[in-house]
Parts: sequence; structure tokens; C-alpha cells
Amino acid sequence: QGIGRPSVYHAVVVIFLEFFAWGLLTTPMLTVLHETFSHHTFLMNGLIQGVKGFLSFLSAPLIGALSDAWGRKSFLLLTVFFTCAPIPLMRVSPWWYFAMISVSGIFSVTFSVIFAYVADVTQEHERITAYGLVSATFAASLVTSPAIGAYLSASYGDNLVVLVATLVAVADICFILLAVPESLPEKMRPASWGAPISWEQADPFASLKKVRKDSTVLPICITVFLSYLPEAGQYSSFFLYLRQIIGFGSTSIAAFIAVVGILSIIAQTVFLSILMRSIGNKNTVLLGLGFQILQLAWYGFGSQSWMMWAAGAVAAMSSITFPAISALVSRNAESDQQGVVQGIITGIRGLCNGLGPALYGFIFFLFHVELNELPPDQSSGKKAMQDPTIIPGPPFLVGACIVLLAFLVALFIPEHSKASSIRKHSNSISSTLSNNLDRSSEEDIEPLLQDSSV
Repeated sequence: QGIGRPSVYHAVVVIFLEFFAWGLLTTPMLTVLHETFSHHTFLMNGLIQGVKGFLSFLSAPLIGALSDAWGRKSFLLLTVFFTCAPIPLMRVSPWWYFAMISVSGIFSVTFSVIFAYVADVTQEHERITAYGLVSATFAASLVTSPAIGAYLSASYGDNLVVLVATLVAVADICFILLAVPESLPEKMRPASWGAPISWEQADPFASLKKVRKDSTVLPICITVFLSYLPEAGQYSSFFLYLRQIIGFGSTSIAAFIAVVGILSIIAQTVFLSILMRSIGNKNTVLLGLGFQILQLAWYGFGSQSWMMWAAGAVAAMSSITFPAISALVSRNAESDQQGVVQGIITGIRGLCNGLGPALYGFIFFLFHVELNELPPDQSSGKKAMQDPTIIPGPPFLVGACIVLLAFLVALFIPEHSKASSIRKHSNSISSTLSNNLDRSSEEDIEPLLQDSSV
């Protein structure tokens, strides 16, 4: 099944179409949010994303583990379908739309399966470039789609935008069904879907418990949590913030997304590879965190449109952090653990996708920054802040402090784990023994990334 051999480009197309569909809805989403929750818009948006993120946190390690046993393709289909399922409901019923967004968090973990798919089809030395390409594709999908969505919305209404987004999502599902080949080798999968899966394998908390025992993955998970928490909060409210507080119009918001997206693509495809070769994996993560601290502080104190544009350029450089972390984890994981490990990282990001918007919404609420009425589109960049005496963006300053903690934790991430160095010297032994040893009895006492076959 599928077209050709499994490759990174199959993963790239899946990610591009999924997030292109959601990018089209940027402008209609602002309108629907305001119309549905005319009071406390930031807070309600945070709560909706909070439920979705918490469900993703619970399900991502489980889906990753199951994809290690049953293959990637079926779970790609499942995650993309449920991630895109709320799109047509936007015009049917806003209440059902937001309810479906919340519930879809159970399966909205496409990145964990995609990164495991990429790990299946790449060698270790190729992986950082492949992860950078996938992350850059995510940015590329958001370069033009918000501008296209804003244009279609202004010219033909929101109904057409929702229809186009739905068609793109359907095209993504059809692409997975017809064109994406399975990446997990046949010998690593059970004979049938009826093969028994123990509760130990299916328990979403089992892998999280083992994280505590692993000296490599524990600081990485803490770093992901502390760095992505403010980033998730920023994603959920930033476009509302630009419109309400800074005075951006729809055109300016679309242009901002496009410029930052293009810069992010350059950062993740060009600078990421150069940095990985010159300063190493860990130092690349630290550099990305440093850019993120600067970006959040700039957003927090900035009150003019030019400040937002300058901070956006810094934000593009901070986008190198996640692919660098994913490569660091993947490099130290066994081939049959890629789904589990990437599921844990995606699960933590899912938890942040819930807590981050709720945190930002609550801080905006405390500082009385509220979307009381939707300002008319204006491209002048004129400041629209209601109370000029307060700091323009208090949540961003809180986020900068949180990322500073992430930076301090990342200093303790080991550059090379003991497991990976052992594995390099014992591939022949482990390949001989891996089919004969029952690992399930050892999982409770061994760290997640330790090479148990050795």
C-alpha cells in the first residue's frame, strides 16, 4: 500500500495539509471566538484549549506505544481525522465546534506519530535535518494559509473559508489512505491487529513513570514542559492580542504570520543544520531557549507595532528548539521505542497546549486585558490598549521567566547518554538477542531509553 518507499516527504505532505487547513481558519476563528464568548474571550479560549491539551497529554504516549506495535499509517489516519474533525462544525454550530475541539485532544497528537515515522525512515545522522524539515513544513503551512483565509473571508465570507479548509483536510486523509506507505518494518509488527497488547503497554502513565528513572529523558521532558508552556499560551492568544492591544488588522496579522513563518523555515532548514554541526545538539537547544527568552520579554514590554515585528524575527530563531530536542531524544532511543518516546514529548506538549492558554487567559483576566469588542480592521498599527498604565503583555513576561527556568534545567541534559554509547558497540549482540528476550518483565525497573537487550 502507498506510493513508493516510505520517506520523509510523505510525513512532510501530511503535516503541511493538516496545518494549512487550520491556518485558513485563523481569521474566522477570531470572529467565532468573539461571537460565541463575548465576555472573557481570552479566559474561555484558554479553558477550551486546556481540556484539549490535557486529553492529548494522557493519550499521546499510549498512541505512540501502539504505533510501535501496530504501525504508523493507521495512527496517522486516526490522528489527522480527529484533529481536523471540528473544522466543518465551525459553521454548523459554534458550541459543537468548541466542544469537538476539546474532545479531539484525545487523538490530536499527529506530531508524535510523524516524528516516529521519520525516525523509521532515516539514519541517525540524517534525523536532525529531517526533523528540521518537518518543523519547517509546519511553519510553511502557516505562511500563506492565514492570508488566503483572510482574503477569502473578506471577499466571499467565512462559509467558503470553512469549506476550503474542510476539503484540504479531506485531501490529507485521502493522501494517507492512498499514498502513504507503512514505515515500521514488518518484522517489528505483530501478525495481526488481534495480537495481544498488555495493560503495561497500553497504560499511558507507565512510560511517564519510567521517565523519572532516566537521567537523559527527565531533564529533556522538564525542559520541553517549561519551554513549551509559554509558547502554547502565546499561540492561543497572540493574534487576539495583536488585534486588541497593538491594533493590527486582519491584513497585518496575515502578513506577520507569513514573515515569521518564512524566517522560521530558514532557521529550521539552514541555521539548524549549521548550528548542529558547529556547536552540537545540546548547545543548539540552549541557543534556541535564549532566543525564546528574548522574544517573550520583547513581546511583554513592546507596545508599538514595530516592536512586534522585531520580536517576531527573534521568535523565528527560537523555533529551532523543538526539532533539536526531538533529535536529541530520538538519537538515544531504540528503533522500537521511537513512538513511545516521541509520544511522551508530544504528550507533554499537549499538556502545555492545555495549561499554557489557561495560564495566559487567567493572567490577561487578572490584568483586565479583555476583548470587549472586536476592533475594526486597521493596518495603521495604532495602539488599541485600553489602559496605558499597565505593562502591555504581562503573560509574556511571566513566560520569559518560565523559559529561563527551562534554560537552567537544559544545562543538565547530558550530551551523550550511556545507552547510546553502549548501543553503538553492541549492535550485533543486541540484534541477535532482541528477538529472544522478553522485555516486558524488565520495563518496570529499567529507564526508558536504556538498552535492555544488552
